[in-house]
Amino acid sequence: MELKNLFSPKRIGNVLIKNRIIRSATYMGSTEKYGFVGDKLIKIYDDLARGGTGLIISGYTAVDPSGTASPYQACLFDDSFIPGQKKLVKCVHEYSDVKIGIQIAHTGRLGNHPKYHPLAPSPVFYKRTELTPREMTTDEVKDYIKKFVDTGRRAYECGYDMIQLHAAHGYYLSNFISPRTNMRKDEFGGDIEGRAKCLIDIYRGLRDELGTNFPIIIKLQIQDFVPNGLSLEEGVTTAKILSNAGFDAIEPSGGGEETLLLTKDAYPSQFVKKPDDENYFLPIVKKIKSSMKNTALILMGGIRNPKTVDKILEDGFADFISLSRPLIYEPNLPSRWESGDLSPAKCISCNGCYMTMLNGPVYCVTKKRLEKRKKR
Repeated sequence: MELKNLFSPKRIGNVLIKNRIIRSATYMGSTEKYGFVGDKLIKIYDDLARGGTGLIISGYTAVDPSGTASPYQACLFDDSFIPGQKKLVKCVHEYSDVKIGIQIAHTGRLGNHPKYHPLAPSPVFYKRTELTPREMTTDEVKDYIKKFVDTGRRAYECGYDMIQLHAAHGYYLSNFISPRTNMRKDEFGGDIEGRAKCLIDIYRGLRDELGTNFPIIIKLQIQDFVPNGLSLEEGVTTAKILSNAGFDAIEPSGGGEETLLLTKDAYPSQFVKKPDDENYFLPIVKKIKSSMKNTALILMGGIRNPKTVDKILEDGFADFISLSRPLIYEPNLPSRWESGDLSPAKCISCNGCYMTMLNGPVYCVTKKRLEKRKKR
């Protein structure tokens, strides 16, 4: 079977991606201490670039020291981080047809930094940390908008091909769009438009700094899957607002660690044990696609079979697909598929990699176990 769509080029903004495969931003816990890029992290991205991924989105990069989740999480909140980030970009660009974006973020109410109390739009208790974040003033919200913009400018200076805002999974930006975590009465709260204003203001600030040709994309929470959280209807409306604002691509997602804490549901570590479990955000993507004008739509979540996703692309439900866990197991998965081996990804969705994320560095537990058996 020929994959007519998965390995055809397509643009995000004015950037041409050689195929429709994106490595979804993934925290790897592999920087040097205090968030500086070193050889260990560069090796991960070198393997991904060599493995055939069209666009790599680097993992969560903090816009402020208070927004880091680990000492080994990438940072770009001041110029001291630029040299290492430039080396990472240069490594990927040595594969001339591979593009790289950077995901910029802040922990928000999920923060548990020993030096900083978490902050958020509203003071809503978080069960995991047993902390209630401090409610930000209006001036503080505006100050953090500038922090995102300044980090985006540094990313541009480092040579990244695009920027992704992380507005999902309970982190800072998703705190604004969810009615459960945003009960503000100022311009950054209230109805859907008010709750989306923080994201729009960051987008406009980046546009003012970087011009109209540099792609700005977003990973967007569409549904919280918790009581009183963001509903699917509101999430779809938020996506339309951001598309109309000019975002070049949206990667819809949902749930988060709090979903596990409050409901015991499987998000975000969805199990994929049979074909019916695959592509579990497809129903959400189908609801969003019709309202996207010049915004590319990226399907993530449980992607395992190249034949299935090729048909999804052919039917126009999505423009790109993004993967994380399968590429932790097989960084060369895109090249394997392109060479004609169309067997599904080897990832068995054991979610062992999610557990390694808690302490870092992140690795595939199943693959490591098999490698140990072979050495015996």
